[in-house]
Amino acid sequence: MVRKKCPEEHTVTLYINRYELVSIQLSRVDWEDWAIGYLFSEGIIDQMGDLKRLIIDDYRGKIWADLMSGREVESFLQQRRHVTAGCGRGVTFRSISDVGQLSKVDYSRTTTLSYLQQKMREFSKLTPLYLETGGMHAACLINSSGEFIVREDIGRHNAVDKVFGYAVRERLNPKDLILLTTGRISYEMLSKAARFGVGIIGSRTAATKQAVELADHLEIEVIGYIRGQMASVYTSGDRITDRLPQVAAMADL
Repeated sequence: MVRKKCPEEHTVTLYINRYELVSIQLSRVDWEDWAIGYLFSEGIIDQMGDLKRLIIDDYRGKIWADLMSGREVESFLQQRRHVTAGCGRGVTFRSISDVGQLSKVDYSRTTTLSYLQQKMREFSKLTPLYLETGGMHAACLINSSGEFIVREDIGRHNAVDKVFGYAVRERLNPKDLILLTTGRISYEMLSKAARFGVGIIGSRTAATKQAVELADHLEIEVIGYIRGQMASVYTSGDRITDRLPQVAAMADL
């Protein structure tokens, strides 16, 4: 038997303007990207210029985000919290109906299933924490040149927040990017992609019914079970240029 190291999880508390926002389980990597991505995904910031400062105390597991004047905090904190389905004890302030009110994604990039399959194989080799422990999730953004931005975490939604946090920090254009994840695509993950503006999401596993319905409404392409020569196209857009009847039919499985 080969014994792997155990994945680590740490309780991290995020504060905005000294108000406690949320406590969540995170792996001890890329906390800055996670904080930026989470604040952006939840609509607390729209760009890096909305952040006055970000202070990270990885010893005590605390992150302080001070916002520029004019950014509303108190009323936001009164919103209902929704515990997400999945590992890492995710929390979102957006309900399914809230996500449905987001703008449709303006995105013109197209791709093929064979390209996504190839990139998923390459992606699986770029996850050192998973290879070391076996108990991690990962997410990546792929630009138009085929280059990867990869982040890992104990929670699938945290890994997605981390790659989007990097993208917001570096001011990347969402129209150039494809999102791949190892985790299930649920409504809150679809919300993060819609908020950032990515129009193609692929996963090694499934998408929920609620996520697919929202994806169709927001004009986001969702592809699941990208494994080897397999793929399941859940949505009916035109961004996957080589969808085959037998592949598309797998969406009903």
